[in-house]
Amino acid sequence: MRNISVSAVESLIEKRDWPALRRALVTQPPAEVADLLLHLERSEKALVFRAMPRQFSASVFSYLESKDKDELLQDLTNEETRQLLADMKPDDRTELLEELPGQATQRLLNVLGPADLKEARWLLGYPEESVGRLMTPEYVAVRPEWTVGQAMQHIRAKGQDSETINVVYVTDSRWKLLGTLGLRQLILAPPTEIVEHIMNTHLISLSAFEDREEVVRAMQRYDVSVLPVVDSDGVLLGIVTVDDVLDVAQEETTEDFQKAAAVEPLDTDYSEASTLSLFRKRILWLMALILVSLLSSGIIAAYEDTLASAIALAFFIPLLIGSGGNTGSQSATLMIRALATGDIELSQWGPALAKEMAVGLLLGLVMGATSSLLGLFRGGFQIGMVVGLTMMLIVFLTDIIGAALPYLLTRLGMDPAVASSPLIASIADAMGLMIYFSVASIILDI
Repeated sequence: MRNISVSAVESLIEKRDWPALRRALVTQPPAEVADLLLHLERSEKALVFRAMPRQFSASVFSYLESKDKDELLQDLTNEETRQLLADMKPDDRTELLEELPGQATQRLLNVLGPADLKEARWLLGYPEESVGRLMTPEYVAVRPEWTVGQAMQHIRAKGQDSETINVVYVTDSRWKLLGTLGLRQLILAPPTEIVEHIMNTHLISLSAFEDREEVVRAMQRYDVSVLPVVDSDGVLLGIVTVDDVLDVAQEETTEDFQKAAAVEPLDTDYSEASTLSLFRKRILWLMALILVSLLSSGIIAAYEDTLASAIALAFFIPLLIGSGGNTGSQSATLMIRALATGDIELSQWGPALAKEMAVGLLLGLVMGATSSLLGLFRGGFQIGMVVGLTMMLIVFLTDIIGAALPYLLTRLGMDPAVASSPLIASIADAMGLMIYFSVASIILDI
């Protein structure tokens, strides 16, 4: 398969050869066609979009960024928009309605047909970032009393509109989820076998009101590509598939990276964010960190006489506080990631903290010994003792703080990613200076 070029598309548009353009486009993956649209003029985008088959155009549309979707929708008629929305998967349609401004969303809801409108409003009724917003009601369900032959006949009739038929759900007449069947099980079973006799009753399901991060954890833990979504009575509401989960995992990881850098999570991609938006997302954290840094300045001012009495102490300040910040950031990053992936549960905080205390002690001893040699070379035996002992204490304590802070924030119901490297470094600065000058005052007797 050869990718069609932008110039080839523009040439077909100029010739008004719509059948050839249609044939050329449908041979390409929808994601590639979406990328191609970005390189066309606005008027050309609408023409290309109209040339595509309905189902194919809906798939292409789902790969566009929100601003490109909004722009394209403005150039389509109400009837074209209605057809597009009707052909989209329910979860993709919900994502679109979430991303667009309120007025645009209301316009789109107004052009939907009665059935699609009811479905869209239902999905939008769930909390933001909940499983309910991700799920699609397009699945295949069979009855437990049916034979395999009846079930296969039903799948052939209804499977075309389903998100996936790799897993078939077994429900009673009230749509309560009773079990699941893999397509392989159905194909290999005798046509006269009863569904209830071969279905899997060990159910793994999600609540529609759970946080969407739970989907990621569940799919990773149970190694499945689709999960059912049920209400409090066990009634099957919809399913969540792995393609939606991959998007969620990427978004959540991006948010964690941004929080770890002391940046409030962006509401959109960086390329779409305005200068003013980026400023607002960063300034509050930076101003807060200034206040924390003022504590370090106050400590230096309080120990001004100590520093004046042994000027050699000033040479090692960047070394000590930098090492403390780096150590704390390391342990915080490890704990944040372990909590996020479910590698460590909150109930395991004791053993995890004990492990970090041992690691911090070993790191402190090695780094303290190395630093003492530097201090000995630069300022003599006593300065070497001060620098070495301070380094050991700073590394040990910052390692514990870096490991404990994510646990504490999680207990308080906050995102552990808030225990960012800049925050840990600022705390380490103030604590490190306090330890340094206290140790220096005792050993040097000043």
